Amino acid sequence: MKRYLVGGAVRDALLGLPEGDRDWVVVGAHPQEMLDAGYLQVGRDFPVFLHPQTREEHALARTERKTAAGYRGFEVHADPAVTLEDDLLRRDLTINAIAQNEAGALIDPHGGQRDLVDKVLRHVSEAFLEDPVRILRLARFAARFDGFTVADETMALMRRIVESGEVDALVPERVWQELARGLMEATPSRMFTVLRACGALARLLPEVDRLWGVPQRADYHPEVDTGVHLMMVLDMSARLNGSLAVRFACLGHDLGKGTTPEQLLPRHLGHEGRSVALVREVCDRLRVPVACRELAEVVAREHGNVHRSGEFGAAALVRLLERCDAVRRPNRFAEMLLACECDARGRLGLEASAYPQRERLGRALELARNVDSAAVVEQAAARGVTGPGVGDAIHQARSDAVAAGLGAIA
Repeated sequence: MKRYLVGGAVRDALLGLPEGDRDWVVVGAHPQEMLDAGYLQVGRDFPVFLHPQTREEHALARTERKTAAGYRGFEVHADPAVTLEDDLLRRDLTINAIAQNEAGALIDPHGGQRDLVDKVLRHVSEAFLEDPVRILRLARFAARFDGFTVADETMALMRRIVESGEVDALVPERVWQELARGLMEATPSRMFTVLRACGALARLLPEVDRLWGVPQRADYHPEVDTGVHLMMVLDMSARLNGSLAVRFACLGHDLGKGTTPEQLLPRHLGHEGRSVALVREVCDRLRVPVACRELAEVVAREHGNVHRSGEFGAAALVRLLERCDAVRRPNRFAEMLLACECDARGRLGLEASAYPQRERLGRALELARNVDSAAVVEQAAARGVTGPGVGDAIHQARSDAVAAGLGAIA
């Protein structure tokens, strides 16, 4: 029995990146031998074991045979006769098909080290065609590794996967998982550029794909093209260390511009409502987590008002806070403001511009939250005010507080 460090741990060490999870391939072993040695079996579809001390994953060397559509349509064969080279041949990219033995020697039958130096994402074999998830994984690696390009022959295989309909067989949970991971990479725009180049974006996220070629007003958007703007916004969300919810909200904030009637171009009147409806469709289809969905909806609906909020008086500011449920959910409101800043700065030549709306609205919320609502309710009751009038009294008290503090935040 021999074991080899494989995949991302080897790749990242060669790139000089911080060490993450370490995965191992075990050659020449039966499952029972692993159990007898104290390993804990955790794999359902194929034998994967946790080391008794380190808890690192150890998978028996295996091969795969395509049996049905989709990424689950595989028959896995794990046997002591399967060699390390057999196992590496089934992997997705050459840079992920490098192994290291326990003495530190590298085994690299597919030129992964060369591709790391040349910054190329290249498939290992034609088996790449069999798993549509590999398109998403490759696109995610493009977003993670700066300057890496996709080999022409690999891009051709990705287009073949799309044309075959295999991408359509992907389950929503897996699409969301890879999309979420890609959004959290250093340059998320690169993921969408790759998906668009091979045709997968039109199948997985047509609401996003249709934004390219849609014009916007040049006085607000020097980059003009809506798709280009969206990519700039996503990269700004990474630059400003936005959470997954913030980055997803950035992805969905302008979806309605892709359905603007031609006679309304390039102004996009009413695109906010259309964006909310499309965000909901995407979230339903991909089963997006509630926190991401809720933030994306409120950003799509209100980002224009946030941008214009510098012109608002106290009452209008409080109405905006109330629509966003900001008093009750200040943390979500803070994420909303960050997403709006990403939108404002994700424009050609405006990347370093200030966004005073974020600070001003944050201060307005602080003033509104300092109002003692219980005392306002008590005072209203003493005056005989009931029903909707109580809400009006709270709104007025908050507006008065914000108005009194505007001098410090104007």
